[in-house]
Amino acid sequence: MKNEVNATKPLFMSGVNTGKGVITIWALLGIWSVAALTSLPGLAVSPILERLATIFPKSTDLDLQLLTTLPSLLIIPFILFAGYISNKVGYIKLLYIGLCLFLLSGALYFVAGTIGQLVAVSALLGVGAGIIIPFSTSLVSMFFSGKERTKQYGYVSAITNITLVIATAVAGWLADVQWRLPFVVYLLPILSIVLVPAIKRGEKAVGAQGGQGETVVQSGGWIKYGALAKCMLYYLFITYLVMVVSINLPFLLGKYGYDSGVVGVVTSIFFLAMMLPGLFINRLVNVFGKNILLWALLFIALGLIDIYYNHSVLFVMIGCVATGFGYGMAQPYVYDKTSMLASSQKTTYALALLMSMNYVAIVIAPFVVDWVQDILGIKGERFPFVLNAVLGFAALLFLLLLNVYNNRKK
Repeated sequence: MKNEVNATKPLFMSGVNTGKGVITIWALLGIWSVAALTSLPGLAVSPILERLATIFPKSTDLDLQLLTTLPSLLIIPFILFAGYISNKVGYIKLLYIGLCLFLLSGALYFVAGTIGQLVAVSALLGVGAGIIIPFSTSLVSMFFSGKERTKQYGYVSAITNITLVIATAVAGWLADVQWRLPFVVYLLPILSIVLVPAIKRGEKAVGAQGGQGETVVQSGGWIKYGALAKCMLYYLFITYLVMVVSINLPFLLGKYGYDSGVVGVVTSIFFLAMMLPGLFINRLVNVFGKNILLWALLFIALGLIDIYYNHSVLFVMIGCVATGFGYGMAQPYVYDKTSMLASSQKTTYALALLMSMNYVAIVIAPFVVDWVQDILGIKGERFPFVLNAVLGFAALLFLLLLNVYNNRKK
């Protein structure tokens, strides 16, 4: 009878099973909204970057580069800082601080009158984003357990990637209307701010631990640093591998004679392929088992080599789908695995360490490719794809041999 009554409740009043208890749909939407924000930093600047040189004629190449790279550079230390102090300050306070700084930067973009002011606002954006990013994954660990946690990590990964696709399209369209309008995507934290109280109420319903709400707790707990270091290295490596699609695909398709419209479609397909595995991550875990990370690496490498060998846009799309799918099924699994490598008091910090690798990869990816090209004396739009494909296959071979060695050792 109780279940029948619950079944008649509208969605906004129904509960969500977490494996630890039941939270409201509003608390879940709050958790998802925080995850959606992690893909936004730097996104609004990309479609207007070339125009800014005309709008601000005194701007230098360094100024324009800082607009895109400074948020990612500042995100890294503030991810680690937020993860480290979360137990001492409480995640609710940190969430509010990070969300308010993020929202403030979005508002300031609309009134910044010089390129220097835009750079300063970009720095503020990086600080705010860095503070909230650890909670985009640690909230799942606090509220969910078992298969429900794995499923939610899949949803978080999917939401992050689909937000990137939608926000990129919206920002590009708004840029054609007026150059400041793309910054409206940085006002999305207002939704999370409204939903934070629902998250706080949900904490009591499931006995969430790790962030401790607004309660200040003593530092303690444990982290399996050896296993965590392996997860971090793997996540850094696969993120570096797939960054070649985001960075170099427009140049490759441009060389083949395709216009920006085709580039946009193919890039969107790549991110949609990243999103898809998150929607059924538990099924993928059942299919691939403990070897899911090896299969993910194989998909990524095969996709990159396909993009390298084929000039047809259809086959390039297939390569993007394979690469994105591989990354999309590895990402939530690594999140879930990391959440089990630390005590509840240290989960946020462990996930902060892991997620910092994403932004390290974003920062270093273009420099690594340029460095290898300079050493080998090889140029061209196709080279980055074959380079990363070879690195992917080499890493896969190394991990397979390592597994064989460990099995024989047992």
